[in-house]
Amino acid sequence: MDGNSLVNIPEVLLGSSGPRLPLLGMGTATSPLVGSDEIKTAILQAIELGYRHFDTATLYRTEEPLGEAIIEALSRGLIKSREELFITSKLWCSDAHSNLVIPALQKSLKALQLEYLDLYLIHWPVSSRPGIYEFPIKKEDFLPMDFKGVWAAMEECHKLGLTKSIGVSNFSCKKLSDLLAMAEVPPAINQICLRWAYEQGVCILVKSFHSERMKENLDIFNWTLSEEELKKISEIPQSRGSSGVDYISDKGPFKTLEELWDGEI
Repeated sequence: MDGNSLVNIPEVLLGSSGPRLPLLGMGTATSPLVGSDEIKTAILQAIELGYRHFDTATLYRTEEPLGEAIIEALSRGLIKSREELFITSKLWCSDAHSNLVIPALQKSLKALQLEYLDLYLIHWPVSSRPGIYEFPIKKEDFLPMDFKGVWAAMEECHKLGLTKSIGVSNFSCKKLSDLLAMAEVPPAINQICLRWAYEQGVCILVKSFHSERMKENLDIFNWTLSEEELKKISEIPQSRGSSGVDYISDKGPFKTLEELWDGEI
């Protein structure tokens, strides 16, 4: 990739009138946690390379450095306006209560120093004791989610202009189907699922704070895989990136992985 040119990342429209989603973005979750300065520096490098889609969450503790990076990118002229970026954040389990959704999003926006998100997701289909932001969640702190009430609050976030799109992650097909049956505003996206995935029409979130790997992750749009290569990759046994075992509890709504995923494991 030419160091002086930005990669033209393909985009898709979310819904009939939603924002345009770049099909390759940068994830900001780290384990173990990384310092804010390192995260901010990596995000600025990514913006310089052409990344415009950034994924964060309350749990990741990366909203503040992402917000600081956006402010600096604007001041340095790396981007002309916030509208060039697609920013996703997620509602944590302890805020997954109908009366806490809007305050949680407002708190995220304050940390990000933004007026709106492009996409706000329910992180997991489970609630936990309010006010506790930790992972793993204590087994005794799990609570059943009021899906109808929480989704209605997500819809209100959308109506208030706090987020352009709303959706869910880590939901089984059955849970998503149940949600669609009650939704006034349907999820614009169910899960943020390089080249093989891109050719399947999937949005990809990559994560590296190393500049050379960031460049390599962008270099997937000017070549193609052969039919034989696609076939071989498709034959690789599939498994979930996160099994969800940390969300299983004898005291919670899901006592087995089969219940969490509705048998889709």
